[in-house]
Amino acid sequence: MDTKFQADNSHAMVRLSSDDALQTRRSVRAFLPTPVSRAEVEHLLSLAARSPSGSNIQPWKVHVFTGMMRQRITDAILQALDTGQAESYKREWNYYPVQWREPYIGRRRKIGWDMYGLLGIPKGDFERTEQQRRRNYEFFGAPVGMLFTLEEDLEIGSWLDLGIFIGNVAIAARGHGLDTCAQAAFADFHTLIRPILGIPDNQIIICGMALGHADHSDPINQLQTQRAPLKEFANFEGFRE
Repeated sequence: MDTKFQADNSHAMVRLSSDDALQTRRSVRAFLPTPVSRAEVEHLLSLAARSPSGSNIQPWKVHVFTGMMRQRITDAILQALDTGQAESYKREWNYYPVQWREPYIGRRRKIGWDMYGLLGIPKGDFERTEQQRRRNYEFFGAPVGMLFTLEEDLEIGSWLDLGIFIGNVAIAARGHGLDTCAQAAFADFHTLIRPILGIPDNQIIICGMALGHADHSDPINQLQTQRAPLKEFANFEGFRE
C-alpha cells in the first residue's frame, strides 16, 4: 500500500471485497463536494493500470482535473448549450446501434423511465429532462473529472482494452469507498474540450468520468438497475454436475 495514499486520505480508508465492489458499483448521478486528493486518484489509476491489454500495449490515456479546470470545461459546454451551438458538436464515433432492437431498446427505456420517475419528471417534460441532462456536464457535482482517450490509429482491440481499464477504475474506486459515473456525453464536445486540456488531435475522446463521494440523500441515487439472469447471456458446456 502506498504510504502517502494512507496518510492523505481519511475518506478512502473503506475497503470492500472484490465481490462487494462489483455488486455495489453503480452510476452515481449526485455527488458530495467532499474533496478527493491527487494521491487517491493516482492510487486508483495505478491499480487500474494492471488491466490486461493485447500484447501489453496499454493504450489508455487519462486526463484528470479538478477545481477551476473542471469548471472551465463545464462552463464551456453549458455556454454552447445556452447559445444554441450544441447541434454543431458531434462525437467521432457511434456509441449506440444505428437501428435499435430488443432487448436493448427495452432496457434503455426502462432505465430512463426509472430514473426520471425517481426525480418526479413525467414523460414529455422536456424542460426538466434537459435540466437533468445538463447535470452531466457538471460532473453531477463530483469534485474530480476524468477524460479517457485513445490514439486514433489504434484498432478495435485497443477500444476493448480501454473499456476494461475504465471498468477497473470504477471498481477500484468503489473498493475504496468512492463512486463514479462514466459519461459518454463528453465525447460530443471533443473539439471544444481539446484546447482547454491540451489534448492533441490524434487522440479520440472516448468518454468522461465523474469521481467522488455519492450523495445518498439525493433521490436519483436510489436508482437500482436490473441485470439479465445468467441464463440469458452465458452458455456452459462440458461441466460435470
